[in-house]
Amino acid sequence: MERALKLPKVARLPKPRKPPKLDREPLVIVVLGPTASGKTALALAIARRFHGEIVNCDSVAMYREFEIGTAKPSAAERAEVPHHMLDCVDPLADVSAGEYARQARQVLREIVLRKIVLHENVPRETARSENEPRRHLPIVSGGTGLYLRALLEGLFRGPQRSGDLRNEGLHNEDLRNKLRARAEKRGTEHLHRLLRRLDPAAANRIHANDVPKLIRAIEVCLASRRPITELWHQGREPLHGFRILRLGLNPEREALYARINQRAAKMFDEGLIDGGLIAETERLLAKYGDQARPLASLGYKQAVQFLRGELDRESALSAAQQAHRNYAKRQITWFRREPDVYWLAGFGDDPAIQAEAIATIEKQI
Repeated sequence: MERALKLPKVARLPKPRKPPKLDREPLVIVVLGPTASGKTALALAIARRFHGEIVNCDSVAMYREFEIGTAKPSAAERAEVPHHMLDCVDPLADVSAGEYARQARQVLREIVLRKIVLHENVPRETARSENEPRRHLPIVSGGTGLYLRALLEGLFRGPQRSGDLRNEGLHNEDLRNKLRARAEKRGTEHLHRLLRRLDPAAANRIHANDVPKLIRAIEVCLASRRPITELWHQGREPLHGFRILRLGLNPEREALYARINQRAAKMFDEGLIDGGLIAETERLLAKYGDQARPLASLGYKQAVQFLRGELDRESALSAAQQAHRNYAKRQITWFRREPDVYWLAGFGDDPAIQAEAIATIEKQI
């Protein structure tokens, strides 16, 4: 019997970098990580390589006119790459995690319906067909963990905020007002202790200073007569029809804290556009007063305290840096619970990290 001839091995050519194909469920990239870890830079790098469109998942960045304290992408970056769920909410409005998820899911569906046709300016060797249709790639980027969870996993359908539910003869709004009054009189720790008696697991997951979440959790526990953590696992509607690739940024902790401190100092710098964060906060406070919810967010809160004479400039900056570091620590703890995250050991503006992320995406495309 004749022996089969062995053909010489041919070197494999690298796979071309192309947008996602249309023959399977569309891919969604999720860039997550703590504040100042470089999520925006990584999302932009991915978008440039794969015909991507970025979906913001930062609750404060959704508000118009809040620029410096949110570290939004620059005007040039927004012009280069389409951005969604950014600068879309009036400063006096409120957007729940559920409403964000509803709108963002619709945006994802719209993005993947936009098809790309590779044409004559694409070299023949980089495409099987010059006219092969492909999808735009949606890239969800941001650090608001609850909004991301609502988008990808859905939220439980708890008691309605404005419904007819009563508890011991009280409307929900009456209950919330009483809880707010208790927080002002006895401190937020009082609400945290109350929640711990009602639902210890929820108290472990909600920070003692997060008054809105504490009040909502207590309200749900009392109205439903069940721990809120039991309800968190019921009635969820996960995102269907997409493949999800989570990319997590995990820089070394001390380097992250140093970057957080530098960024906060830069925001407070009077040399920035229009006078920096303090000048921006002063304009927003004069225009909207205390009713603008983002003025209570990190950075803006400390700038307001400075403007009201409650803190000097150095103390306001130090408080903002500390608050951002604490927030980063909570974000890291939160995102560690996200399933199937591909962790990247560095910052999103590092070319090596960007190359690793792109190579990981190419395996899915």
